[in-house]
Amino acid sequence: MGYKKRFVFENIPDLSGKVAIVTGGNNGIGFITVRELVRKNAHVFIANRSKEKTESAIELIKKEIKKDTVEFLQLDLKSLNSVKKAAETFLARNLPLHILVNNAGIMATPFETTQDGIQDQFGVNHIGHFLFTILLLPTIKASAPSRIVNVSSVAHKTIPPAGIEFDKLNDPNAHSTYIRYGQTKLANILFTTELNKRLLGTNVYCNSLHPGVIKTDLWNSLVSSWSSWKKPFFHIGTLFMISPEDGALTQLYCATSPEIEEKNLRAKYFVPYGELGETNAQAKDEELAKQLWEFSEKFVKEKLGDDIFSTIG
Repeated sequence: MGYKKRFVFENIPDLSGKVAIVTGGNNGIGFITVRELVRKNAHVFIANRSKEKTESAIELIKKEIKKDTVEFLQLDLKSLNSVKKAAETFLARNLPLHILVNNAGIMATPFETTQDGIQDQFGVNHIGHFLFTILLLPTIKASAPSRIVNVSSVAHKTIPPAGIEFDKLNDPNAHSTYIRYGQTKLANILFTTELNKRLLGTNVYCNSLHPGVIKTDLWNSLVSSWSSWKKPFFHIGTLFMISPEDGALTQLYCATSPEIEEKNLRAKYFVPYGELGETNAQAKDEELAKQLWEFSEKFVKEKLGDDIFSTIG
């Protein structure tokens, strides 16, 4: 892709004593992220829906790294009750949390709604991570210096002029599958912006990123919806995609690089490999970021009760 690697695995510092959670860490760039955090002595939880797939990933890591500081944490981002239970399960361990990588996501899937009745891409890619992060926030703050990493995408630029059309999220005819995806990736950046405002005065560093165009299974849903004549072009395009190993580098930079603290990098958007990137105008819209937060908070409270955030300082 022509990216210069200013950050590689060898640049990750020793993470002894650090605890991390990586959502969707059983495959793709999430798996590589977990593997390299464990390699550098972090205690890592893979937060994922499938116990079977996650345990297989854990065994692969243990076999290669010869360390057992990696665990499964049950998390289904399509269910707010599951998200709440996952946070409670982790918090019951009374461990610190130094690194949260909100990596899991779905891309350009056919229209469905989550168990809570919201479009599934928006529910998984944003709402689920929103709730998970907020519930873990007191521990993240108490563990500072700490990091929150939200995996976005250059697809945040593929959106309607308004950015996120909240009133059309559940309209299956309002947007294409990829535009729906783009809105969720914009939400990742806007969530980072508003969360950073609320973290002023703390040593919690929250940033977002585009990991690159990566050859992973994430493309399957989008390509399966294409006409047969288009599919050969995708296979040609994979020749120019980067590997999951390279794709994980930018989120590992955000999660571990000493530069984040040394340069006080907050609410930034990074591109491969640890470079500051440029977002579109909608991603810079602080009013839209506030509106997204209020929409997300209201939605969660409607589903789980007004007291869901009562313990959050």
